[in-house]
Amino acid sequence: MSTKLKPGVQTGTDYIALVEACKSGGYALPAVNVVNTQSINAVLEAASKANSDIIIQLSGGGAQFYAGKGIKDSEKAKVLGAISAAEHVHRVAEAYGVCVVLHTDHANRALIPWVDALIDAGEERFKATGKPLFSSHMLDLSEESLEDNLAECERLLKRLAPIGMSLEIELGVTGGEEDGVGKDLDEVDNDKLYTQPDEVLTAYRRLAPLGHFSVAAAFGNVHGVYKPGNVKLRPEILKASQEAVSAAEKTGNDHPLHFVFHGGSGSEKAKITEAVGYGVFKMNIDTDTQFAFSEQVGKYVEENPKAFKYQIDPETDEPYKKKYDPRAWLRKGEEGIVDRLLIACDDLGSTGKSLAG
Repeated sequence: MSTKLKPGVQTGTDYIALVEACKSGGYALPAVNVVNTQSINAVLEAASKANSDIIIQLSGGGAQFYAGKGIKDSEKAKVLGAISAAEHVHRVAEAYGVCVVLHTDHANRALIPWVDALIDAGEERFKATGKPLFSSHMLDLSEESLEDNLAECERLLKRLAPIGMSLEIELGVTGGEEDGVGKDLDEVDNDKLYTQPDEVLTAYRRLAPLGHFSVAAAFGNVHGVYKPGNVKLRPEILKASQEAVSAAEKTGNDHPLHFVFHGGSGSEKAKITEAVGYGVFKMNIDTDTQFAFSEQVGKYVEENPKAFKYQIDPETDEPYKKKYDPRAWLRKGEEGIVDRLLIACDDLGSTGKSLAG
């Protein structure tokens, strides 16, 4: 009998069951960066239409924007925005009839206080409701030494595991920039664009005893959209890491690792399918959904140019209120996100496979 989960935000054993269902079923979930209620609601709408479970995630910058750029204390805004966005998802997700993972994206050394503050909030919520605020957090110290990276991962995972949360780590450097975190391709040594299996094995041995974790591995993937040929995607690196851990630790499982594919925007479908076959359960999408939103808003403005210059047409006296009403053009942007994510669900094989029931 297939696993069935209650619709809404998934944490603890339900989150783990969702991850395992993806891996055993040979599909992955889109993980979409959001910045406001419009993007959150569009992601949920797409998931509902596709009957696919979904991952909603916030970067530090996205969380700050959610709280409002008018808050002078930017660090406070990042915390308040992330909490507000998460609570919004908790309130509405169940109504969309799918399972949702709530996640925070790339946190480098400078953003560790942000993650710690969100864990504080998660601990408070767990005490009150039995459920944390988020499903998982990410720590990206891939540009630091392996020891410094894993030491901080251990500290955070010891806080996350008791409240039913997972940790996403990064080994190897995913090229490009994600909301101010990362480096351009020409600043990264090419060999660091590919995660080494021995590093993954070391991470597994240190983190697996502490709690649930996933690995954002570098196999030539990049954030943003680049011309073909700049890097070469090598999903077989994921397979090598799975084999190394399975053999060394005698896990009895061909895919003991839970992999994350960063920089999914613009990737070839064949490479996506291959990566999913090696244990990828999550693929990040941000650049493509940003463009999908903006493209449709731009088209709407081009089709109704006078509505964005006049409240009333100076020649015909036609009122334009219904056309410049933010709900009209914001909806076009939402529809753009929905359409792009329906494609993503198809590419990842998650369409029609929601565990909600």
